[in-house]
Amino acid sequence: MATARRVARVAELIKREVSQILLSEIKDDRVGAGMVSIVDVEVSNDLQNARIFVSIYGDETAQHQAMEGLAAATPFVRREIGQRLSLRRVPTVVFLQDRSLERGSRVLALLNQLRPTFEAKAQTGVEEPLENTAEGEENPSGGE
Repeated sequence: MATARRVARVAELIKREVSQILLSEIKDDRVGAGMVSIVDVEVSNDLQNARIFVSIYGDETAQHQAMEGLAAATPFVRREIGQRLSLRRVPTVVFLQDRSLERGSRVLALLNQLRPTFEAKAQTGVEEPLENTAEGEENPSGGE
C-alpha cells in the first residue's frame, strides 16, 4: 500500500507522460480527430490501476472515434509508461471520457436563462412564499 503522497506523485507522472505520448507518439488518426487532453489521472492506492480522464473537443462522432482510438492504443500507452517510469508494476490503464466541461456549460446556460426572471423579481420586490416550512417556523411572507 502506497502513501497518499506517492499515489499523487505517480498520478502526476502518469498524467505528464501520457500527455507526451498522446502528443508525439500515437499515430492513430482517430485520436487526432478530436482534440484530446488529459484532465485527470486517478491511481488506486496499490498503484495497480490508473484511470485516465480525457476531454475531447469535437462533435459526438469525433469523440466516439477518439475514444475508440484511445482504447486501441491502451496497450501501447501502458508499455510506454512502463518504459518511461521506474515502477515495480505498471498499472492497468483505462481511458474514460470526462464530460464535466459539457455539464458545466449546460448548467451555466440554464442559470443564464433564469437570470432575467430573478432580476425582474428583484426589481419589483416580489418574493414567492416558501412552500416547505417546518412546523413552528414562520413563513417569511407572513402567512401560515
